[in-house]
Amino acid sequence: MPILIISARGHEDSKVKALDEGADDYLTKPFGAAELMARIRVALRNAAPARDVTLGVVHLGDDVRIDLASRTVVVRGEEVHLTPIEFKLLTTLVRHAGTVMTHRHLLAEVWGPGHSQQAQYLRVYMTQLRHKIEREPARPSYLVTETGVGYRLRVRP
Repeated sequence: MPILIISARGHEDSKVKALDEGADDYLTKPFGAAELMARIRVALRNAAPARDVTLGVVHLGDDVRIDLASRTVVVRGEEVHLTPIEFKLLTTLVRHAGTVMTHRHLLAEVWGPGHSQQAQYLRVYMTQLRHKIEREPARPSYLVTETGVGYRLRVRP
């Protein structure tokens, strides 16, 4: 079940704390009914089983196929080489697809707890991953930045 936080608190710390504690989205007052309904639709769409991680194969639209068991990534019919860190970052995002992953959480999970303050690592590797996976790395469809918070893997059916 997706969790959408609606709050008058617009400070980044409040948003990060709520997202770290499991919220899928955070909406700050004031907002319109249309925006609320759109965010609910997105949350429900992202909560739907769009991938079959049990079989170890995840599809991002028609472009990208990630085989977790064989550790291969195929983009538009071509196998793409990922470094171990890139693959770990991608699989972390896959396990939490549709959910905002904070910078700190990604850093701790991929590089270890001692690196949770080194956001430059994450920016560099996300840029490299986007260049390998996205059609337009400057306008990503799958590896989406949540400004001031982290990243989200958008899975399209």
